[in-house]
Amino acid sequence: MKKIDFQKLILFENEDYLVINKPPYLSSLDDRHEAQNILDLAKMHTADAQLCHRLDKETSGCLVIAKNPEAYRHTAIQFENRKVDKIYHAVVEGIREYERLMVDRNLLASAKGVAKVSKEGKPAQTVFHTIQTYRAHSLIECKPITGRLHQIRVHLAYLQSPICGDELYGGKHLYLSSLKRRFNLKKETEELPIMQRVSLHAFSIGFEGLDGKRITVNAPYPKDFQVLVHQLEKTA
Repeated sequence: MKKIDFQKLILFENEDYLVINKPPYLSSLDDRHEAQNILDLAKMHTADAQLCHRLDKETSGCLVIAKNPEAYRHTAIQFENRKVDKIYHAVVEGIREYERLMVDRNLLASAKGVAKVSKEGKPAQTVFHTIQTYRAHSLIECKPITGRLHQIRVHLAYLQSPICGDELYGGKHLYLSSLKRRFNLKKETEELPIMQRVSLHAFSIGFEGLDGKRITVNAPYPKDFQVLVHQLEKTA
C-alpha cells in the first residue's frame, strides 16, 4: 500500500477536531497486518489525537478525530446520547423505493465479528431513504440511530436489499458485463467487479463543537464509489 498523505485526507480542522475522509482498505485502529492505520497517522499530525468512533476497514468516508482529551469527552457524550448525525450512502441490489423507512431490529454480534437480527440482541435502529434508482440497483441514504456492529449492512440484508459487494451478508459483486449489453472482455482476462469492496460510504457527519456550534462535514465519494454510481447512471 502506498504511503498515505494524511494532510490530503483532512476535510475539516479546528483547534479541537479533525474530520477526515477515510480511504477504503485502511484500518481505523492498530492492525497487525498493516504498516499504517488512521490512529497512527493522526498521532503524527497531533500527538494527543484520539478517534471518536471507527469505520470498518473497507468503508470510506467521514471519521472524527479529537485533538485533545476534552474534545474527545465532548463527542463521546454526544455519541452516547445519540446526538451525532451520521449519513451513509450505499448501493444496494434491486429497485428500492424507501421513504424514510425505519428498521427497528435488535442485532446480535458473534465472537467472530458477524452480526445478525435476533430478539436476544441489542436494540438497533436505522432509517433508509432512496436517493436514486437504476435499472436493477438503488442508491440509498442510511441514517443509523444506534451504532451496532455492521448495523447498516445487516438491516439492508434484512430488507432483502443487500449492499453490492457485501458477500458476508448476501450481497453480490457488480460487474460491468451485467450492465453493458455490448461488453467485450479481452481474451484470457478475468473480469473484476466495478467495486471490489462493500459499496458503503460514510457521506456526512454532524456534531457539536466545544464552543456549542454545530459542525457538519460531507465527504466526497472515493474513486471506486464514484465510478460505480457513474456506471449505474450511464446504463440506467
